[in-house]
Amino acid sequence: MTTRSNLTKNQRWVFEKLEAASGPLSAYTLLDQLREKGFRAPLQVYRALDMLMKEGLVHRLESLNAFVACAGSHDHSHSMTAFAICDTCGQVAELCDDAVGHRLEEWVQSTGFAPKHAVIEFRGLCEGCRTNAA
Repeated sequence: MTTRSNLTKNQRWVFEKLEAASGPLSAYTLLDQLREKGFRAPLQVYRALDMLMKEGLVHRLESLNAFVACAGSHDHSHSMTAFAICDTCGQVAELCDDAVGHRLEEWVQSTGFAPKHAVIEFRGLCEGCRTNAA
């Protein structure tokens, strides 16, 4: 697994922006935020994001077409990741449970399907927004 010290400067800058963000960021938002560092083209951001995703440091939220830094130092050897995304404030919680992941993989494989990757996204309200709405 890649460590921060092994990242290129572009990868490190993209990763730092995602870690500091209060919510998911699109590649174009990252590009805008990194122009001062010399980023001029979306390809620079996408190359960095591809590497960061391969190393399990960053996740892509399919429904938002946006990216978040990984929430913890858990194992990414399984192909299932789940997220809870607040529709009001944009907060994202990464959910990692090996037992659930393995059970879902077994279930899908029992149908004859060979999964490579799965992202499960729960959309709704976080605890803070639910409390404020009440």
